Amino acid sequence: MTLFVSTRGGNHIPLNEALFAGLAPDGGLYVPTNLTPLPADPPRLTDLAATAHWVSPSLFGGTDADLIGRVATAALTFPAPLVEVEPGIFVLELFHGPTHAFKDIAARFMARLMAELDTQDALRTILVATSGDTGSAVAQAFHQLEGYRVVVMFPKDGISERQRRQMTTLGGNVRALAVRGTFDDCQRMAKEAFTDPNLSKELRLTSANSINVGRLLPQSLYYTFAAASLGWSSTPALFVAPSGNLGNLCGGLLAQMCGMPSLGFISAMNVNRGFADFLELGNFEARPSISTDSNAMDVGDPSNLERIRWLYRNDYERLRQDVTGISVADDETRACISGLYDRTGYVLDPHTAVAYRALERQDGHRSGPAVVIATAHPAKFPEVVEEAIGQNVPLPEGIASVMGAEEHMDEMPAELDALRAVLEAN
Repeated sequence: MTLFVSTRGGNHIPLNEALFAGLAPDGGLYVPTNLTPLPADPPRLTDLAATAHWVSPSLFGGTDADLIGRVATAALTFPAPLVEVEPGIFVLELFHGPTHAFKDIAARFMARLMAELDTQDALRTILVATSGDTGSAVAQAFHQLEGYRVVVMFPKDGISERQRRQMTTLGGNVRALAVRGTFDDCQRMAKEAFTDPNLSKELRLTSANSINVGRLLPQSLYYTFAAASLGWSSTPALFVAPSGNLGNLCGGLLAQMCGMPSLGFISAMNVNRGFADFLELGNFEARPSISTDSNAMDVGDPSNLERIRWLYRNDYERLRQDVTGISVADDETRACISGLYDRTGYVLDPHTAVAYRALERQDGHRSGPAVVIATAHPAKFPEVVEEAIGQNVPLPEGIASVMGAEEHMDEMPAELDALRAVLEAN
């Protein structure tokens, strides 16, 4: 049975306890203490749901495989096409879910897993901080789910209108809070709320950020699916992950630790390059986040670095063997969107463009195929994308439907007392 422990020590607990706790009482992040190796050769995996069922004994060991199968079948109802955009370069499109962002995969999986495992009737509060797509994915995943309410915090001036509207137009059990600050302020307040024993217990707080292991584990699924689609051990791939809070990268590293073959990982960052500097210099310093075109990656103090360091037992050299960090500026991002569109007609969103450009910088050094993780539909970022390609990007239904809808949100300062007042008043 797979047990979980805080990155800062403490007792070993089962998945359901780690899932509903979110953040550990000591402020650490839950990590699996043992991972069962995947079989040497996967069956033919046709979609993410089938992948979840196959991977479940490794990632969710001790949890009923049929339960995981039910969760995955209910949650992962959309495709994840692996598109060869240029010779040997594949884009794994993870933006075909309800909110057109890759966060739909883990958020929907987590919501349905909670619904299956929650044995209490009292209302549970899902508190989430977002720099872009997490909030809308979580809000959509838990919207109208009985027994749950969602409180989502986002930086007032730090996300696109289309991202914001996907959170603020739902209503019902979803409360949207526009914070006068940065994503790091939102994340700090969320952590402070979780580690406040009275607040956390009274409101049955649960995290839906990637600090929650229930959000993290499903992120291993799409890496495994891509590896199986390309041929598994016969054709291992280099994976390129757009990186902000590092949950995306951490999911890939977990898959590799379970036995998924790979040629390693590129962690692609915008100018918020703290993790790249850590990989280069060996020490990390939290810093204020910088606003960029790839706003969901504007993170100055990524939570999952603590988890990654624990998984590698602080073996810095082993981590450097597996992961290369590359930082990409906005001018390069826009040039990548424009250049790829001119060459192939394929349209990238700014976050995926950061990853694609990072790969281009390393392209002469790879020895096999590369998989770029596409994290969002380009229509979510019209100001950047449409200027870069000189064309309008058609709106998918999940975005078009919110553009004329009424918004409901409250503005607040970046202070725990302000958040506490909102939580306790509702």
